[in-house]
Amino acid sequence: MTGRFLSLKDKEYKDFASRLNQVNEKLNAFNFIDENEKNGKIISVKDNICVKGMPATASSKILQGYVPGFNATAIERLENAGFSVIGKTNMDEFGFGSFGLNSEHPAKNPFNEEYVTGGSSSGSAVSTALIKEHVSVAESTGGSISAPASFCGIVGLTPTYGVISRYGLIDYASSLDKIGFMGKSADNIREVMEKTVGNDPKDTTSLSATISNKKPNKLYVIDNLMAGVNDGIKDRFEGLLTKLSEKDYKIEHIKIDYLEYSVPAYYILSMSEASTNLAKYQGFKYGFKVKDFSLNYNEFFMSARKQFGKEAKRRVILGTFIRSKSIKQKYYEKALAIRHAIIARMNKILKEGFIIMPSMPIFTPKISEVKDISPVEAYSMDMLTVPPNLCGFPHMSFPYFYEKGMPLGAQIITDHFNDYSLLDFLSEWESNFKYKFKEEIS
Repeated sequence: MTGRFLSLKDKEYKDFASRLNQVNEKLNAFNFIDENEKNGKIISVKDNICVKGMPATASSKILQGYVPGFNATAIERLENAGFSVIGKTNMDEFGFGSFGLNSEHPAKNPFNEEYVTGGSSSGSAVSTALIKEHVSVAESTGGSISAPASFCGIVGLTPTYGVISRYGLIDYASSLDKIGFMGKSADNIREVMEKTVGNDPKDTTSLSATISNKKPNKLYVIDNLMAGVNDGIKDRFEGLLTKLSEKDYKIEHIKIDYLEYSVPAYYILSMSEASTNLAKYQGFKYGFKVKDFSLNYNEFFMSARKQFGKEAKRRVILGTFIRSKSIKQKYYEKALAIRHAIIARMNKILKEGFIIMPSMPIFTPKISEVKDISPVEAYSMDMLTVPPNLCGFPHMSFPYFYEKGMPLGAQIITDHFNDYSLLDFLSEWESNFKYKFKEEIS
């Protein structure tokens, strides 16, 4: 099916961009809005995905001034299909964050500006919530699509690892990063996904695979993960399960061993990869340039790398420590073993049905409530989004309830390469649930 998209021409777009700029001054959804005249169906793109001629900063000072001269493969394919990029959306620096606050000017929740958007694809979630008939091309490493989709009341699809090329993505953790989509309808997300899937010789991790839609009627609830979920969230989630059981889904409660280790395994692996991937930012080639060549070796690179934000520095330092010769076997190799054990156990379950759970273990918090929480507390918020990301399984967050005006999202997971079954599930859900999107810009 073909989705509906906001399609603008020339001067229509100029007026639209003006309205978008006014809203953006309050909500910080975009790092860059292109005011040049556009033709075609409009999309936005997360600021760690390269778009030719537009800044690509990953919301980091160290990349200020970097303007790529090429498109990411996903963007190239969408532009060839008649889509136009309107701008680059805000995010946690390099994707490091669950709340959207690790940015110089954090994005604000479109339902209430006092609340967080979720991260790291914070701006993509806000732009999708605000713009009529819109899809934003985003990215997830450990929950960067599901978390903001849940907090901002939209749909977030994270595809199977490898089915969409990562060429042109500013990497965080190469074995975990996945380009995905945020939208408001199954048809819209399906259309952009169909245009972007497929093998890419520029990306050695991309796969050529048939994407299926085998839709099971069994929903598994993982009780040992639900133990860490807020009691209020559990109550609302039980209501969702009741509704789905009325639609002939069979609900089964199970336990999957080792899932309690998914968050520490994820952070060990992702920080290790991040410390390697961020090593290329040295003040020479990308973005921020060190101009004083009289500095000695250490001073030169320190003057560049001090441009990293606090969370980026933390992950580089920890990742470098984890990769050190004396520590690698103790932590890194054990994390790899845990990852493979979790994949095997989840894979067995997903051959039989969907896994369903809340997207986030808490209600959307206020910005003031999370600004001072510890890093470990922040990382623990990923307990539900990390397992499918760690294993590369496709998953989708969708709105299912509104609590005091704020949305709640549930997350559904399926087997590798069965991505379209999630969109079929969403189509069915859309016909039974009334979304409450914010006032839309059109």
